[in-house]
Amino acid sequence: MPKRKHAKGEEEAPNPDIKEEDEASPSDKPAEDANGNETAPPTEQVPGEEPQLSEITGLFVQRPQTVAAIKGKDVTFVAKVDSSQMLRKPAVKWFKGKWLDLSSKAGKHLTFKESYDRNTKIYTYEMTIVKVVDGDAGGYRCEVTSKDKSDSSSFDVTVEGKIILTSAEVTQQTNILEAFKRSGDAGEDAGDLDFSGLLKKRERKQKEEADVDVDVWEILKKAKPCDYEKIAFQYGITDFTGMLKMLKKMKKVEPKKSDAFLKKLDPAYSVEKGKKMQFSVELTDPDAQVKWLKNGQEIKPSAKYVFESVGGIRKLTINKCTLADDATYECVIGDEKSFTELLVQEPPVTITKMLDDIHVVVGEKVEMKDGVELSRDGKYRFKKDGTKHWLIINEATTEDMGTYYVQTSGGESKGELEVEERELEVLQSIADITLKAAEQAVFKCEVSDEKVTGKWYKDGVEVVASDRIKMTHIGRTHKLVIDDVKPEDAGDYSFVPDGHAFSLSAKLNFIEIKIDYVPRQEPPKIHLDTTGSMVNKNTIIVVAGNKLRFDIDITGEPPPTVLWKKGEHEISDAAGRVRVETRKNLSSFVIEGAERSDEGLYHITVTNPAGEDKADVMVKIVDVPDPPENVTCTGVGEDTASMQWEPPKFDGGVPVKGYLMERKKKGSSRWTKLNFDIYESTSYEAKKMIEGVLYEMRVFAVNGIGISQPSANSKPFMPIAPTSEPTRLMVDDVTDGTCLLKWLPPERIGAGGIDGYFIEYCVEGGTEWVTANETPVEKNSFRVKGLPVGEKMLFRVTAVNMAGRSPPAVTAQAVTIREIVERPKIRLPRQLRTKYIKRVGEKINLVIPFQGKPRPKVTWFKDGAPLDSGLVNIRTSDVDSILFIRQAVRELSGQYTLLVEIENMEDKANLEIQIVDKPGPPEAVTVTDVWGFNAAVEWKPPKDNGNTEIIGYTIQKADKKTKEWFTVLEHNRRPSCTVSDLVMGNEYTFRVFSENICGMSDEPGLSKNTAVISKTGLESQRQPYKEKGMNSSPKFITPLVDRSVIAGYSAAISCAVRGYPKPKIIWMKNKMIIGEDPKFLMQNNQGVLTLNIRKPSLFDGGKYSCKAVNDLGEDEVECRLEVRVVTEKEEAKKE
Repeated sequence: MPKRKHAKGEEEAPNPDIKEEDEASPSDKPAEDANGNETAPPTEQVPGEEPQLSEITGLFVQRPQTVAAIKGKDVTFVAKVDSSQMLRKPAVKWFKGKWLDLSSKAGKHLTFKESYDRNTKIYTYEMTIVKVVDGDAGGYRCEVTSKDKSDSSSFDVTVEGKIILTSAEVTQQTNILEAFKRSGDAGEDAGDLDFSGLLKKRERKQKEEADVDVDVWEILKKAKPCDYEKIAFQYGITDFTGMLKMLKKMKKVEPKKSDAFLKKLDPAYSVEKGKKMQFSVELTDPDAQVKWLKNGQEIKPSAKYVFESVGGIRKLTINKCTLADDATYECVIGDEKSFTELLVQEPPVTITKMLDDIHVVVGEKVEMKDGVELSRDGKYRFKKDGTKHWLIINEATTEDMGTYYVQTSGGESKGELEVEERELEVLQSIADITLKAAEQAVFKCEVSDEKVTGKWYKDGVEVVASDRIKMTHIGRTHKLVIDDVKPEDAGDYSFVPDGHAFSLSAKLNFIEIKIDYVPRQEPPKIHLDTTGSMVNKNTIIVVAGNKLRFDIDITGEPPPTVLWKKGEHEISDAAGRVRVETRKNLSSFVIEGAERSDEGLYHITVTNPAGEDKADVMVKIVDVPDPPENVTCTGVGEDTASMQWEPPKFDGGVPVKGYLMERKKKGSSRWTKLNFDIYESTSYEAKKMIEGVLYEMRVFAVNGIGISQPSANSKPFMPIAPTSEPTRLMVDDVTDGTCLLKWLPPERIGAGGIDGYFIEYCVEGGTEWVTANETPVEKNSFRVKGLPVGEKMLFRVTAVNMAGRSPPAVTAQAVTIREIVERPKIRLPRQLRTKYIKRVGEKINLVIPFQGKPRPKVTWFKDGAPLDSGLVNIRTSDVDSILFIRQAVRELSGQYTLLVEIENMEDKANLEIQIVDKPGPPEAVTVTDVWGFNAAVEWKPPKDNGNTEIIGYTIQKADKKTKEWFTVLEHNRRPSCTVSDLVMGNEYTFRVFSENICGMSDEPGLSKNTAVISKTGLESQRQPYKEKGMNSSPKFITPLVDRSVIAGYSAAISCAVRGYPKPKIIWMKNKMIIGEDPKFLMQNNQGVLTLNIRKPSLFDGGKYSCKAVNDLGEDEVECRLEVRVVTEKEEAKKE
């Protein structure tokens, strides 16, 4: 795309971040009214989308005009829109015909441009067709929309030399494959698709098409929708969407009748990504049930897929279409189906800010926004931030000059990069020197680029290094040193930097002294220049990191010796960061990259035989300040926080002007600036924060040099508002010197919760509140102690959390601190008002509450005597008394009395405790009479009834043969019974268990005699017992069944066998015994045999058999197992 150039008063469309309204679907070419003005085109609702209503108004200031283009030339169409009455930037689309959106065709053949004039508030849109071809002829439309307003303008393009043929001639002479090839020569993805190309008559193409006898349209008409893409690829059709559109129109001409459908689905639909799509069919039977399929799989109703049924109309709505919804859909009624294809289109990516031209010098860093199609290597680096893209070129060279392009699916931008050589700056040139024999000659120069190399020349001849001549290059400094100067060393010396067209020259003069003379002597003198970087006399200020070079003129004869010192440390002439450079009548003090340690007072001393001179120079290093310290949160509010910090220890030598603050959420890496102007105070209140979220804060110090490093992060803090006041504060108890308070939590607590409560009290009428607790109380009650007796006191309670204290809850009236005498009263629990029964060994824990003030005296009695504390544990508090027995014994049964006394008042309560156990066995169990099949048994009650009454007896019998006991009676309350239904000829003995509330006795009472049921002369003739033979050979009662299973899913085959002795089971596959293969698990459950096959594969298919073998014979069953792989469902039948 050509570079954007703007006319005077115009610039690119502002505010690219403004979201554009959703553009309406393209509509037909607008009609014209009687006056020739264009009217709104009739809108056609896209299937699956709701119709968009827009007010049609005249938005165009200038409309694109119909033109007759010359083939091979460029043509530009201009549309201007007035935005003075619009709240947002208008959206413009260019269409060809009715449906082809040209924004997706942008490329070398079709370019778009837009600009904005701020003075007239007019947007200018241009569309340029580069090198017009025959396929560009046809009708075009430009649509503009802005929220609820829209306008449309149609225009035509004709190409000179085009010949119009009839539709019959088109069918005979035009190759359909050529109709789908795009115009232009920019590749198959550029240019446009226009069926008017079918009307062009070309002699050359006709010769080529003579050999093509395939009618692709007939193939597409007869093919299934799922085969469209395959046919398009086979015959070279590149515009799949256009092919479906045309096929849809052709199929409308020949509708196919259906018994189930009155109206079928269209062959294809298209929808933009993120929009809603709706399919609709009409049925002949309104009660018929339909199924919707996607790629052969049934669709279930969900939030994504919505089914509707209104009379005979069935609708499928797909919400928020994605690329995954691009598929083939079917509507099935019985054996009839209706197919369609859904194409989901992604909106083109457009460029909102074009590339700018950049001019740099060699070595600089280059950043070009909007991304560039280049390979990633060490030289090129890409960067992305949201919708912004950068191409970064590190250390640009002249080879990087050129035009850089960025391309998206919706546009292109380019920018020019110009790189020029960096000019080399001479920081110190070489100077002429005059030397005597055996002295050292030093030529030194300094240039601005450390990487620049060079050569030394003498009288035009390159100097060659030797033991006496040395050349060095350290950083930006180049030196030529000649030791033991000789007469032949005199001449013109020059330094030539490589790659630069200049040189530095100086002369070496050799003096040969032959006449002795007495030199003139002059005392040395230091001449300080107090101008330049000196802020006051003899003081130099240097910014840290910069270079300091301080030249001092020195006079004296003979030339004096110069000595620089800082304190007691002497500064040498050796090459280093801090050094002294001495020449005739000049001494230079140099600091490379000044540091704080270089600050101080420097002494210069010059001496010669005629005397000496001294001077002091103060060097002050200034820098950015140190970071502020101890950033802390001193208080928080609902959405605020008060921060405080200490100034930096070192202000950089320049007063601190103020501070910059930043904050972030804990765990995040994104810092938010809190101020853009310098804030002078060391305390700050941060606002607009979210309650309950942890934040961190840091501070920067600012002075005249710059901004410091950030301070250490503050401890995390959370904006929290204090809670509301506690509710329902009341006085629960008052004694001499104490008061018990109770309350409920606050109604509003907030995100910070409650850490506790503080209780305060004050004498009625006073103003000084005294805190009763040092640390917060977590419970909702507290006894305030140490109160003055007889005084009237007020109390208040405040809730506290990390945000501070809440408003206080204050008692409604003053409370007099005085002991209240209350008559003692025992509140005996209901279960203790009757006899309290427990079993031996159980735990007894009785809590008996009482009331009375002051604290009453409590005494326990058992059966009228004081209770022995060695047997029973007693614990008494102000409000209750607890009687505790760890293990109950029968000796502790009896009547217990609780006595509560206050002065001359008392109250008593009696409770009876009964400890029970199982009873002993009955005594004297005797068979008193036997008649017929009956026997009478009597006994006496047990001596030990277990400290409770006997509630019954259990009688059991046993005959002498089997000696097995059977219960004949239970819960018999009398000490006698009659046992009936005894067996003739047997002799019986009896035993009796006694029973109470704890259960039956552990031991029974046995009868002393037996009961014999005599025979009456009858004898039974018993048949001899004949054992039945259980042995049998194995026989399968349930055979194996042939099965077909899916590969990868575990399967099992089963059968059932019987036989005795238990047969041995053998499983075989293809007549081969299955061993201890972990893939197979064999189970035998009561004769049911199961073979489990874990995740079978195709290899596991075959004939399986099961054999059962014992000593009497064997039996075998077999089945066939087929393992199949799931394949795609068979292609749907033709409609």
